[in-house]
Amino acid sequence: MPDSKEPQPPRNWPQNHPSGLDDVSRRYRREGDKAADFVVTENFEQFNQIDDVFRRSQWDDSIRTENSEQFYRSHVLPKPRKGDGFTQRDFAFRNASWTLANIFSDRGEEEGRREGFLDPLDPYFPKAEQKIEVEDPTRIAREIKNICKFFGAHIVGITNIDKRWHYQNRYDLKNQGDRPNDLPDGLTNVIVIGHAMDYDLVQTYPSALAGASCGSGYSHEAASVVQISQYIRNLGYEAVSSMNDTALAVPYAIKAGLGEYGRNQLVITPEFGPRVRFSKIFTDLPMALDQPKKFGITEFCNICERCADACPPKAIPRGQPTEFGPNKSSIRGVVKWTADCEKCFGYWARMGSDCAICMRVCPFNKDFSKWYYRLARNLAGTRLRKLILVLDSRLKLNKRVKPSGWWGKQGD
Repeated sequence: MPDSKEPQPPRNWPQNHPSGLDDVSRRYRREGDKAADFVVTENFEQFNQIDDVFRRSQWDDSIRTENSEQFYRSHVLPKPRKGDGFTQRDFAFRNASWTLANIFSDRGEEEGRREGFLDPLDPYFPKAEQKIEVEDPTRIAREIKNICKFFGAHIVGITNIDKRWHYQNRYDLKNQGDRPNDLPDGLTNVIVIGHAMDYDLVQTYPSALAGASCGSGYSHEAASVVQISQYIRNLGYEAVSSMNDTALAVPYAIKAGLGEYGRNQLVITPEFGPRVRFSKIFTDLPMALDQPKKFGITEFCNICERCADACPPKAIPRGQPTEFGPNKSSIRGVVKWTADCEKCFGYWARMGSDCAICMRVCPFNKDFSKWYYRLARNLAGTRLRKLILVLDSRLKLNKRVKPSGWWGKQGD
């Protein structure tokens, strides 16, 4: 935690003002909604990575099981099951999708590091000695976004660093304790990039087959962030490649204008709904900043509990956002919807794969390349949201697709 003598950051949800600070009077309000943004209270505590439920499953006997230990052996194929979506072919496809991410993450495991999950991804080459001069931050921001998309990103946003969302400490895999969460001095901005998960595969959740959409996302973002970071270092600026490590991706993605927070704990984006994986690049490259955007997600989630209804372990909360979560794997002092991560991960471990039913059933999980889904999305952000929710429910648009049906299409 910062020293009490240092200036403390404001407690409202951060906007990207030129000063980098916020004014409580600027908090966004609409239609009487009192949860239109995150509110950070006087009880706020930076989250410690050791309390992340995935880390706890490695050291905390209260949730560590044989199933949870097996969950991390992504290079070993689990024993196939009879259920559709859990055959050897399904697990083989899922595990193959993780290959590139695993190559990166395994590099420092003997030292207690895990690149992309506990620690940033190490660069292969140093930054250039000569630094280009940035005369127009708006133009360089536009160029960086184009570079990001060339290297595979689907959506990109830029915001300023806010250390409230950085981990207090990193988790040491070897010693099962804390390590300093250090970054180079002088970093000012964060490039947040999103990779969309495959729509057709997401429709087969829960299944090992669907897990390929997640693993592929991790592998693609690992490649993207190291390439983008190296480009920035070639310009003479510092760039740190980050995936799940170092800082919480969700607040940064919202702050960078890429989407809004949903009841299902996911960032709901206008382009792809909830099926987006986010990663980050911390840099000192001067760039114009994006602003948080609203398109009605909070208001829609206030009347929709479909993810909570569909959640097998009943981990997703109903009702209004609250300040505290159910256990130590929840950040303290942030008013938001907070799932019970212990229940969620316990279900994942028993199933032997990620779940993401909450992603599949979300009314915003649509193929927005189709005009009628774009129309429905736009209307869902208005006072017609109840009608859109009723129609979506009656049409059963996000009904699970049988994994065997997905495989059948591959042979067509």
